[in-house]
Amino acid sequence: RFVLAVGSAVFDAMFNGGMATTSTEIELPDVEPAAFLALLKFLYSDEVQIGPETVMTTLYTAKKYAVPALEAHCVEFLKKNLRADNAFMLLTQARLFDEPQLASLCLENIDKNTSDAINAEGFTDIDLDTLVAVLERDTLGIREVRLFNAVVRWSEAECQRQQLQVIPENKRKVLGKALSLIRFPLMTIEEFAAGPAQSGILTDREVVSLFLHFTVNPKPRVEFIDRPRCCLRGKECSISRFQQVESRWGYSGTSDRIRFSVNKRIFVVGFGLYGSIHGPTDYQVNIQV
Repeated sequence: RFVLAVGSAVFDAMFNGGMATTSTEIELPDVEPAAFLALLKFLYSDEVQIGPETVMTTLYTAKKYAVPALEAHCVEFLKKNLRADNAFMLLTQARLFDEPQLASLCLENIDKNTSDAINAEGFTDIDLDTLVAVLERDTLGIREVRLFNAVVRWSEAECQRQQLQVIPENKRKVLGKALSLIRFPLMTIEEFAAGPAQSGILTDREVVSLFLHFTVNPKPRVEFIDRPRCCLRGKECSISRFQQVESRWGYSGTSDRIRFSVNKRIFVVGFGLYGSIHGPTDYQVNIQV
């Protein structure tokens, strides 16, 4: 009891507080045996024994019994094992256990690997508040029509969880405020016509309003956000083939190229070509990246 009381404020109150128990047996509800064993090993020997199957239950136990050092080890383990295919699952748990740093890392991973993350099995298992938190972001790296298709999959799973018939009316119902966060104006008119317009989730008035937004100028106001999602962050670097050009540059018919290497993921956002000094000219260019 002494070791438990020293290592945990909850056990200290349980054994030494004003309402301390005198029983020789103490029932600990809602705690998995493997997680409690990991807690005991840590308190008695500072040994950290967690794995993919036990880390979430151990984190829950560490929080419940106020053992912040073990809690920190669990969070660090989750950070090291964060991937696109488990980012949504870990984000849900991070929000549940009030771990803002882990939640932030999950969101950054989702930003960088949005397509892989929304195609993972865990995406359709998240709660509505987590879905809303993701859809509010301006930094998702995915086309809006693909994001809409993923949200529809989530709504179908949510209908089944709520034992509702999977029909457009119920999909709209379970989506709630999440539907207003889909940025339909960012789609092309072809994408909108082939998908959202025929989904039955939008009202006739919303469909007409969006078609007018796509086809007329000035564009009428719509109820959906039209702010672009900027998935490109960080410093922008320009690479030139020549540091400077003293005079005219001649072309001999060989391939021109710029070669560079990187040690992290980058986005190529554009390139420039220089033409004749004698004015507009037609060129045939073959570009390979």
